[in-house]
Amino acid sequence: MPQDDDGGHRVRCHLDALLAERGLMLVQLAELAGVTVVNLSVLKNDRARAVRFSTLTAVCDALGCQPGDLFSVEARVEGARSQ
Repeated sequence: MPQDDDGGHRVRCHLDALLAERGLMLVQLAELAGVTVVNLSVLKNDRARAVRFSTLTAVCDALGCQPGDLFSVEARVEGARSQ
């Protein structure tokens, strides 16, 4: 299966924007959610390949949001191969 430069997915994480909206820092979210700063950093920087439901639930609970607020899927680029 061919992969794009982005690792083969178009999922984008909006953790940075949600943190800014709430005036929180990554370390604060880590404490609130019980998730390591390293794991949150991977999410925030769009380097995650997978997310455990328990992590997703904890982050959404701490931020008072839904998974759809945290993630979106970018539109396909015209001419891109389907996977």
